[in-house]
Amino acid sequence: MTNDIGDDRSRKCGNPAAARGFANIVTREGAAEAIPFPDASFDMVLSRYTAHHWRDFGQGLKEARRVLKPGGFAIFADAFTPGTPLLDTYLQSIELLRDPSHVRNYTRAEWERGLTEAGFRPGPMACHRVPLEFASWIKRMRTPEAHAVAIRSLAARMSSEVVAHFDIQPDGSFTLDAMTIEAVPV
Repeated sequence: MTNDIGDDRSRKCGNPAAARGFANIVTREGAAEAIPFPDASFDMVLSRYTAHHWRDFGQGLKEARRVLKPGGFAIFADAFTPGTPLLDTYLQSIELLRDPSHVRNYTRAEWERGLTEAGFRPGPMACHRVPLEFASWIKRMRTPEAHAVAIRSLAARMSSEVVAHFDIQPDGSFTLDAMTIEAVPV
């Protein structure tokens, strides 16, 4: 997040941005559902692959809207669920086994509805597929071996529809649906 708010505490605590010469960047830790900045602080809000960890998706979107200045915009990039119950159940299962901080991947319709309810006008959604190499995917989250085995076992027992959609490979690698959407306050 960037803004024009100075914060001596973040510099004293080792603000990594300030250490790199970016004096206009303030770092703070906090939950998306309670962003620790005043109303109308930012020209832009960017969320990259975090919303599926928010405990309250709608509140996180409302907070993003709250901290935007008039004329600002937000960009959200995240994985999404294809929406059919079978594919959704598989995706939520492997995500939770990999990382217990996972809450939920949302459908395209849930994203559009959530943004609208939070006071945004959603723009077009750019969808793409992200190939994930299994070993590095689980290593990033230090997934326990028992959970990695469970993910592989689940993948091996899935229907041809699940295997085809996620392009599940023999080593467990697969392809994830992802999207990027720009939203402006209404």
